Amino acid sequence: MCGRFSLKASAEEVERFFGLVGLDDFPARYNIAPTQPILMVVADPQPEGSNRPDRCALLVRWGFLPSWAKEPAKLPLLFNARCETAASKNTFRAAMRYRRTLVPASGFYEWRREGKNKAQAYWVKPRYGGLIALAGLMETYLAPNGSEIDTGTILTTDANETLAPIHARMPVIIAPRDFERWLDCRGREPREVADLLKPADPGLLEAVPVSDRVNRVANAGPEIQEPVEERPRPARRLGRPGQMTLL
Repeated sequence: MCGRFSLKASAEEVERFFGLVGLDDFPARYNIAPTQPILMVVADPQPEGSNRPDRCALLVRWGFLPSWAKEPAKLPLLFNARCETAASKNTFRAAMRYRRTLVPASGFYEWRREGKNKAQAYWVKPRYGGLIALAGLMETYLAPNGSEIDTGTILTTDANETLAPIHARMPVIIAPRDFERWLDCRGREPREVADLLKPADPGLLEAVPVSDRVNRVANAGPEIQEPVEERPRPARRLGRPGQMTLL
């Protein structure tokens, strides 16, 4: 899953990576959490003969609200969607067909658990620096009072070799060469981009142990990404429960 991430690149760096122009400056954000505004890159329909870029960026609420929701307060907070079922689930089907997005990120956080407890936090970032693009979906929710709110979710897939010892899921990461294809909701149906919904290459990311300061949303400074010594993993026992071993 992806329940926290960071975007600490400058507006200029985001523009270059995603092919945008005119992006307003924004502060570095080190601990972005659900319900907060996040940046999403979408395809911008072009009038014939236009010379403007074919992508634009929007601020949306991180937490997907389907357009048909009557009582959104009773819905779970949909900050992630499983890529394996997004095209078939009523909640995400329309967004998967018509409103695929990219979420600029410098990296994300994940937790290794022991039972129900968060035993160790990790800052998961590109091994060689720079930005990554998380696959997202967007929906504009029309409230009963007539107000509109843009909302979004991040797609997840099975963890790759780097993340599997930490967590079973990870966000889908779209490579720059595939940006145009992923965002082309007019010309490409979900089945035509399904091959992009896969774990990231093992060499793309590294997981750095960090302190549990990241657990609190109020801790939002660069210090939460400082490396710490990894907590020991519990010893694995051999044999059936209650059975003696020779080790």
